[in-house]
Amino acid sequence: MTNKLERLQKVIAQSGVTSRRKAETLIEEGKVKVNGKVVSQMGTKVSSTDKIEVNGIPLEKEKPAYYMLYKPRGVISSVKDDKDRKVVLDFLPGIDQRLYPVGRLDYDTSGIILLTNDGEFAQLLMHPSHEIDKVYVAKVRGIPTSDDLKMLRKGVHHEGEKLKAVHVKVLSTDKTKQTAIVQLTLHQGKNRQVRRMFEAINHPVSKLKREQYSFLTLQGLQPGEYRELTPHEINQLRQEAKKEK
Repeated sequence: MTNKLERLQKVIAQSGVTSRRKAETLIEEGKVKVNGKVVSQMGTKVSSTDKIEVNGIPLEKEKPAYYMLYKPRGVISSVKDDKDRKVVLDFLPGIDQRLYPVGRLDYDTSGIILLTNDGEFAQLLMHPSHEIDKVYVAKVRGIPTSDDLKMLRKGVHHEGEKLKAVHVKVLSTDKTKQTAIVQLTLHQGKNRQVRRMFEAINHPVSKLKREQYSFLTLQGLQPGEYRELTPHEINQLRQEAKKEK
């Protein structure tokens, strides 16, 4: 039986050490060795019997792991924080694999965040051209008009970036308190995007939750709880990301 050959940067990314893009940079910088020799050629392919070192540390291929966490508000979407604030990994204390979040959710935003040690999978989901639906529900000050919603769909400019929603609708309004609950679907994943979009139309967000990531929902989870993704869900996410748009 032949030993399957795979691109070096893909193998490094799948090990959970870093993303595929960073792996390519490390190869170019001469920081990767295969069987004791420095490899800086991007097209290099390796097999499972090859000994790979990254920054002098042997690569150990971890078993791929895929989790979904209901991130509470007041938590950093990171593996560690220099200010000693709570991070997403604090909610998965018993997991041995070296996990990191797929994308980010703001400190004050709750909801679905995925964590994995599969760099290839993470890159696939985060690439903007793959147009994964991310559904948010925002409580905003003031009641947006239909023209406001149209602007969000068309795209607003904020700090030199065009930010747009794929779908947007008002779920409920409170005329007494002058607030509204609005649902948005995004494909982009810009920093603080939903908050910036509502700031641009003068309806600041007071509360924000990501309720859906592709077909995944928060059903059955409380804030701070997590669960493992099923093989079917992982495969479905891959297929969703690879669909021709």
